[in-house]
Amino acid sequence: MSEELVFYTNPMSRGRIARWMLEEVGAPYRTEILDYATTMKAPAYLAINPMGKVPAIRHGDTVVTEGAAICAYLADAFPEAGLAPPHGDKARGPYYRWLFYAAGPLEAAVTNKSLGFEVPAGRERMAGYGCYADVMNALEGAVSVGDYVAGDRFTAADVYFGSQIGWGLQFNSIEKRPAFERYWARISDRPAAVRAREIDDKLMAG
Repeated sequence: MSEELVFYTNPMSRGRIARWMLEEVGAPYRTEILDYATTMKAPAYLAINPMGKVPAIRHGDTVVTEGAAICAYLADAFPEAGLAPPHGDKARGPYYRWLFYAAGPLEAAVTNKSLGFEVPAGRERMAGYGCYADVMNALEGAVSVGDYVAGDRFTAADVYFGSQIGWGLQFNSIEKRPAFERYWARISDRPAAVRAREIDDKLMAG
């Protein structure tokens, strides 16, 4: 696809996940840095994302918001990067499962814990993630089966899933279990991950 790829972000945001994914894809893209108090809430950007949040991408006439959706979209839009299991591949199921598990139950559980909210005993069925302990156990199982969460090769699911683990370990919002630390060490030194961090760290410093 030859349409221009535009990335809307702020280096102090979940846009860092999308940046990593863009660097893994390897396609040229243009970055627009938005400020939380001004340009992120301005009419021009609200036309892109009515939530007034980043990240978002525009690929030609297609707009995608939400980190997991951006990862999934880019993997399919640029299949030559090999970041999604082919349709029909048995790894496609775990790929979708853990990509959206990280975007749903994991993020909800971690956010609630960080805010000091605990699901009342006996009310776990009302929360999509059940309870924090269950989420941590499921997470550990996912990273203990193999090197990656969707089979024997790195995919977009690892970008999103892994970013959640990396942030959780850094900010103590997930438990520092050895399985999490091994998994993060395995994927965080990928060249694209290093490049993405360097770009955003430089933007933060400047």
